[in-house]
Amino acid sequence: MLIAALSGRALAASASRAGYAPLVADLFGDVDTRDAAFLSRVTSGDLRSGIKEPALLASLADLAGGRRCEGLVYGAGFEDRPESLTRLAEHWPLLGNTGEVVSRTKDPFAFAELCRYLGVAHPMVSVAAPSDPQNWVQKRIGGSGGAHVRAANAKRLPSERIYFQRRVAGRAVSLLFLANGMDASPLGFSAQWSEPAGESPSRYGGAVRPAGIGPRLKRRLCADTRKLSRHLGLRGLNSADFLIEGDTAWLIEINPRPGATLDLFDMPSAPLFALHVDACRGALPERAPRWRGGVAAATVYATCQIPVMPELNWPAWCSDRQSPGTRVEAGAPICTVRAKAHSASRARALAEARIRTVRAMAQGGRG
Repeated sequence: MLIAALSGRALAASASRAGYAPLVADLFGDVDTRDAAFLSRVTSGDLRSGIKEPALLASLADLAGGRRCEGLVYGAGFEDRPESLTRLAEHWPLLGNTGEVVSRTKDPFAFAELCRYLGVAHPMVSVAAPSDPQNWVQKRIGGSGGAHVRAANAKRLPSERIYFQRRVAGRAVSLLFLANGMDASPLGFSAQWSEPAGESPSRYGGAVRPAGIGPRLKRRLCADTRKLSRHLGLRGLNSADFLIEGDTAWLIEINPRPGATLDLFDMPSAPLFALHVDACRGALPERAPRWRGGVAAATVYATCQIPVMPELNWPAWCSDRQSPGTRVEAGAPICTVRAKAHSASRARALAEARIRTVRAMAQGGRG
């Protein structure tokens, strides 16, 4: 199975657990991706500008050469370039949402109109800069990971395609769900937190399950997600992001591909990659897998530059590990940490303690 993403490790690990031989093209080619993949290639691009399509096509063709590939599964990195998905689908069967579906889902104005039509609470959006910027944020069309969300009056590059969204209060909660083009099946809720950095106060920090919301609200959020999924024609693993305060819930966006919470819900007895492939082919599970206890996963960002990444004795709870000898800029990811506990609060506390441990190991006490 071919896999393309900014970081392909989580998809590769789940694919391997599902019995596939993952052929991975991503930006990092870190130790864990290489371990999880049957073969992997580092393709050109960076987190700011994304994956370069010609280099990606060449990497995938090299990986697929002489092999029977069931298809191509993609992760983050294509929300702002759905036309690339259309061209990739000319070469390999696309197991995920089509470029047309991604384009429709990530068009902030069409999406807001669909939410209004379906009666789903969604913040007001605008193409024009607001007169009261303190009550709005600016976002990059097709952005992911939270780093692109900034104050409405923040500086931006002339080439950036942005829009404005009205601020709403609440804690971030995400619903991971499966869809088959006609219906949707909820898998689980998780709560997210941010790791602010400079002009990016909403940069993704981590996530934990369970999210700690009541059954009545869960039913409402699942119903809203199902309505949108049917109208958009979503397939495979997707996630819906909400901001929740009391009984008030705002749907912020839908991510039409497997996302960061894969680490929270994937397990050997029920690899989500297999469920993703089945859903893309039309089959939803009769019942969702059941998860116990709390699980957290968080990104460890460097707080200062690491000129040469040292050779570390990495703990087993680390993944996406930077390779020894690489240069890590301040603000770049060092690794991902995972934590399990009896409750969500304990799992998050353990993950945050592990972040401090990794920084001390990698930065030698600096920053």
